[in-house]
Amino acid sequence: MILQRMQGLHPKIIDLTLDRVWRLLAALGHPECNLPPVIHVAGTNGKGSTLAMLRAGLEAAGRRVHVYTSPHLVRFHERIRLAGELIDEQTLSELLDECLTANGSDPITYFEITTVAALLAFSRIPADFTLLETGLGGRVDATNVVERPALTLITPVSIDHTGFLGETLSEIAGEKAGILKRGVPCVVGAQSEAALKVIEARASRLDAPLIVRGQHWHVWEERGRLVFQDETGLLDLPLPVLPGAHQYENAGMALAALRHLGIAEAACAAALANARWPARMQRLRKGELVQAAGEKAELWLDGGHNPAAGEAIARHLATLPVMRPVHLICGMLNTKDVAGFMRPLAGVTESLVAVSVPEEPNTLPAAETAAIARAAGLSARVASGVEDAIRQIIAECAHARILICGSLYLAGIVLRENA
Repeated sequence: MILQRMQGLHPKIIDLTLDRVWRLLAALGHPECNLPPVIHVAGTNGKGSTLAMLRAGLEAAGRRVHVYTSPHLVRFHERIRLAGELIDEQTLSELLDECLTANGSDPITYFEITTVAALLAFSRIPADFTLLETGLGGRVDATNVVERPALTLITPVSIDHTGFLGETLSEIAGEKAGILKRGVPCVVGAQSEAALKVIEARASRLDAPLIVRGQHWHVWEERGRLVFQDETGLLDLPLPVLPGAHQYENAGMALAALRHLGIAEAACAAALANARWPARMQRLRKGELVQAAGEKAELWLDGGHNPAAGEAIARHLATLPVMRPVHLICGMLNTKDVAGFMRPLAGVTESLVAVSVPEEPNTLPAAETAAIARAAGLSARVASGVEDAIRQIIAECAHARILICGSLYLAGIVLRENA
């Protein structure tokens, strides 16, 4: 497959400039200048869920929508959605061949060239909107090449990718705020004081109007409903279909964007009801791994991997209606704050079974994951893989609530193996 060829030719060397991207875009005739109106989304947590709800709302309103997200879970094609449909194999192969030919022998990363391929596809097929999710940061992210998007969004900023984005919230927020453009409105999710200060300062320099959580819009749960209020009025909506109280904030981001775009209330309700985003507190109900867990157990999957995600998972586990002992199966990368992810989970779980992430060179070995888990206050042991971990847990507790977590790469493998 051409993707494998590209991975061999263009190893994962992150270049913290946009020079490679601009060079290839120029060679292809600047497709980034011919996109349907762009909505650009950055942030640490909630980008994908917010984008999924935003897409659902726009499509419910009859809009044709291109979408670019990363990483994929099972197949690369998940990253590129053309006017509502996942890109097909032939179109993808032709686009990547075209980009490889235009790039020649010049160095470029896998993410950069696949992002350019997505932009090229979006420039050729009519649509009403283009939704772009940043990959890593914002300022020098390969998606940050559109001079004047229709709207930008910055979801909550927290500590992650410190090796590339900085050690402090202020530094990371500065990278995320790099997607702000002169005069272009930006919807801003709940932020720490330090992060919001940085975002507001950059917005002021660019005369970019901000639509800020807690200032210009509010969202809360009340009597089993989601209430959203902004300067144009109040919406009383069903709770998001995506599980977890943290999804209320993501829903608020999507609703604030939809309202700014003039989308009707019925489509706003559909944004919450129709969104689909796998591996975010997803209950697995069938498949080989579910069979291995047995009829009495529950099997859940989440790709969260940083401290903020650990806190969100812990809150959600504590609210599930039927009380069951919670056991984690966890595999993480060596680039993550593993202890920070695990600490919030110590108080809501019985044990953790550590696994290495298959096929991933940056996996943290299972033994090291288990050692960090013990230091964070969890009872931990190791397993050779996810199915082995499930069997270990079920042997001790047949009615366990099992959550597989720690990495989107692990989540993708689980979805593939469970199919």
